[in-house]
Amino acid sequence: MSVRTIGVVMNGVTGRMGYRQHLVRSVLAINEQGGVTLSDGDRVKLRPVLVGRNADKLADIANKHGISDFTTDLDAALADDDNLIYFDAQVTSARVKAVLKAIEAGKHVYAEKPTAESVQEAVALAEAATAKGVKNGVVQDKLFLPGLLKLKRLIDGGFFGRILSVRGEFGYWVFEGDWQEAQRPSWNYRAQDGGGIVLDMFPHWHYVLENLFGQVRSVYAKAVTHIPSRVDERGRTYEADADDAAYGIFELEGDVIAQINSSWTVRVNRDELVEFQVDGTHGSAVAGLRNCRFQHRAATPKPVWNPDLPATARFREDWQEVPDNAEFDNGFKVQWTEFVRHVLEDAPFPYDFAAGARGVQLAELGLRSNAEGRRIEVPQL
Repeated sequence: MSVRTIGVVMNGVTGRMGYRQHLVRSVLAINEQGGVTLSDGDRVKLRPVLVGRNADKLADIANKHGISDFTTDLDAALADDDNLIYFDAQVTSARVKAVLKAIEAGKHVYAEKPTAESVQEAVALAEAATAKGVKNGVVQDKLFLPGLLKLKRLIDGGFFGRILSVRGEFGYWVFEGDWQEAQRPSWNYRAQDGGGIVLDMFPHWHYVLENLFGQVRSVYAKAVTHIPSRVDERGRTYEADADDAAYGIFELEGDVIAQINSSWTVRVNRDELVEFQVDGTHGSAVAGLRNCRFQHRAATPKPVWNPDLPATARFREDWQEVPDNAEFDNGFKVQWTEFVRHVLEDAPFPYDFAAGARGVQLAELGLRSNAEGRRIEVPQL
């Protein structure tokens, strides 16, 4: 067994997701366990090269984690032949230009979603990567969450019979920033900076629906800006003109109907911040980030509607937990591992820029549906 090291240019690690999930919990965590194990038993460690606009913030992160390489010069980082992979977790509006630079430099590219602000740009990225012959991938982390892995186990085992519908609830209350600090950056609520919950979350819902239930055939969406002004990180009031909630209906192949509510203006009254209820002819399940409960048709109670009497049934008690039956690692880390194997030994990795473009397409069509007030068919890319 041999151990080698490859450079990974990481752009956008001063942001919450780039730092916490991708640098600390993925790249550094992979190194702590000895690197990525390849099929022949060899191991590969990842040498992060931090890139960003703020040299002081980069230096603080580098010093905290013992990282020697950081720079504000993206071109210099891309010029180093030892850096095989470029990763992008910048704000969406800055992503396309940087990713195109990395592709032109011959780097294999892994990027956060959405890959672009428009489907035209997203398709152009996929085409550029294909033309250059570089491996490419987009983060689709929710597929690797324990709750959805358990849900997929039920699907693969034929538990549901014919799947009829999917109901998704996602969101939580993001404070306005005046009397309590907001949990999300202010750019999320400015349209000119690539903000909006449709562009942020519809690409997520696309890959969840596509990989678990089938291709999306149409979308009807209502996007709303419930809170029109917020307070930014410097204490300044600004116009929040990007949508902070979206209510979508998606028709899938096989006549499956999915309804998903996405909101940063909802207070949580559920077990997890996101939950999907799947109903089928033979059974139903509710999956969250970590847990998954199910109810078989043989154990389904027979409620009778009677508003004149108080409800005595404890409906939640009639559901069972899907057992773990496996150890679940951090989903971001698992997908990082798969992408590195894809780059170095051509292991399968279906979550490419073409998949990312389909997610952007759904967001774009969702916004068009909202603007035109009608159902929009989703053409195949």
